[in-house]
Amino acid sequence: MELDIYVIDAFADQQFKGNSAAVVPVEQWPSDALMQNIAAENNLSETAYIKHIADNTYEIRWFSPLTEIDFCGHATLASAYVLFHELGVSKEITFSTLKVGSLKVTLNAQNDIEMVFPNQAPEAVVDVPAQLVEGLSIVPVNVLRNRQAYFAVLSDEQAVREVKYDSSLLKQLAPYDVVVTAAAAEQYDFVSRYFWPANGGDEDPVTGSIHSGLAPYWAGQLGKDNLLAYQASARGGLLNCKVMGDKVVISGKGVLYLKGKIFVSQG
Repeated sequence: MELDIYVIDAFADQQFKGNSAAVVPVEQWPSDALMQNIAAENNLSETAYIKHIADNTYEIRWFSPLTEIDFCGHATLASAYVLFHELGVSKEITFSTLKVGSLKVTLNAQNDIEMVFPNQAPEAVVDVPAQLVEGLSIVPVNVLRNRQAYFAVLSDEQAVREVKYDSSLLKQLAPYDVVVTAAAAEQYDFVSRYFWPANGGDEDPVTGSIHSGLAPYWAGQLGKDNLLAYQASARGGLLNCKVMGDKVVISGKGVLYLKGKIFVSQG
């Protein structure tokens, strides 16, 4: 069995920046076990599988090296990049998902990929888990949570860049991950870093999905609906965010790194 594979650096305008995602187009779904094994073999934060179901409409599923993921932004951007730039699809796509409904994606005039995500604004946490406080080297000034992660709001951008984390403690927060965030000092509106030892790895380079929660939070704090975000990982990534009621539009660029073939012995 042969499958095409592409690797895209998402939320980046040059190679070796942003977050790498593998994209595997399929005509029929392989077994869940095989998709998980391929994702583990790829050893990237996400491998996305896309299956054509109608005109410009595709089912999409995302797998980390450890498990299937409900919602992934950077691998959605990577999948759209492959469809727009490698497979000749026109400038609008609908992705059908198992858990977060339909995702509309377009290629705009600036060659940015715009993704319409559900607004997943976090809510305040009354009882903050000890593992969260003890698992971060800097105590948050506020803690919130949505369906995906705990939001640890820190005092300033430098704290976000400097905070250290204990994976063994944060892993105990499963199924939730952890994002640390603060208002930015100058260049951006806000910055963040994302830790997900329970679901994929230690630190994710750029996490599109969590910005469907970060953008609404910072829109409320900063009094503006258009925000420029920077994920301050070692690779770094830039995300444009626009809050529109119950939707959040997140956009960025992608760069092709690799295209090739997977050879597997079972479907």
